[in-house]
Amino acid sequence: MQLARTRVLLFLGFIASVLSLGAAFYLQYAVGLEPCMLCRWQRVLLAGCALICLVACLHRPAARGWNLYALSLLLAALAGSGVAGAQVWLQTSALEEKGLALGMLERILPAGPGDLHAELLHCAEINWSLFGISLPEWSLLLFIALMLPGLYALSGQVARRVRRRDQTSV
Repeated sequence: MQLARTRVLLFLGFIASVLSLGAAFYLQYAVGLEPCMLCRWQRVLLAGCALICLVACLHRPAARGWNLYALSLLLAALAGSGVAGAQVWLQTSALEEKGLALGMLERILPAGPGDLHAELLHCAEINWSLFGISLPEWSLLLFIALMLPGLYALSGQVARRVRRRDQTSV
């Protein structure tokens, strides 16, 4: 029963991730809302979470495999929530704090082509919201929700069930 619940949770995580990515691409190409650098990072991490959820749902691993999938999902969702949390912090900080936030993010992020400061200022703008919640806040909520199947699988109950299943099938 636990194994079936884990697969359902992973499949729901996959569906939520794909729907969220679809909504992001709709907002970009149909509405004309261009993503900032942090939004693009969130998309990559969300696609990674979707891929991990799908492969873990379709694969029938042993206990060690479930732990590996759960840990991978947890790390990807944790990284995504860190990026989304940084963007929420950037959007909600006061004007004096924005300089501090921009300085910290400039030290963390790799330098690429273009002006990183201007790109991060673009990330600080709230261009769209649904029910008073901005896109990075929705993304943060989704990444936190995607941590739950990983935590559930790592709780040990799933691994014990798989071990029992493997022992009885031998």
